[in-house]
Amino acid sequence: MIKTISTREVYRNAWTSVREDVIEHANGQRGIYGVVDKDPACIVIPLEQTPEGDFLWLIGQFRYTVLGRFLEFPQGGWEQPDIVPEELARGELKEETGLTAGRLTQITTLQIAYGVMNQKHHVFLAEDLNPGIAEPDHEETDLTVHRVPVAEFESMLLDGRIVDNCTAAAWGIYRIWRERQR
Repeated sequence: MIKTISTREVYRNAWTSVREDVIEHANGQRGIYGVVDKDPACIVIPLEQTPEGDFLWLIGQFRYTVLGRFLEFPQGGWEQPDIVPEELARGELKEETGLTAGRLTQITTLQIAYGVMNQKHHVFLAEDLNPGIAEPDHEETDLTVHRVPVAEFESMLLDGRIVDNCTAAAWGIYRIWRERQR
């Protein structure tokens, strides 16, 4: 077990806070642990099932931290600690894709990169999708929306066109969950 000796906030903005904790391990050894704290977020798997096949809706956006444009499932947070997960999921889906879900199922809750970050990530499946107009936040003006066949999406995960670990984890969890529903 690790014991926290002291903590201090070293940085804060509207989306993130960073703290530095002095810790003590069970063997008495002390050290510093840096922690990024973020409010809860969600990731939505928008699944459209048609007679022609199954499709997923993805978002394309530029991710500054890695200086690249990538595809991923709609996801995000509202910088509110006590958010209702389903409300957040419906809101993010609508904001980023314009889609509304007739049926929304929470599959699980994960932690994003818990070696350095404290952030819950609620995973939702969105079905019975209805089109609408996207309402992106002011910092999401570069979003693009893509409808992709499931088989192509899975190829994209394997060939490196999709590199977002949250998207990959959500899809893996969904596949396990789906198998258990049968």
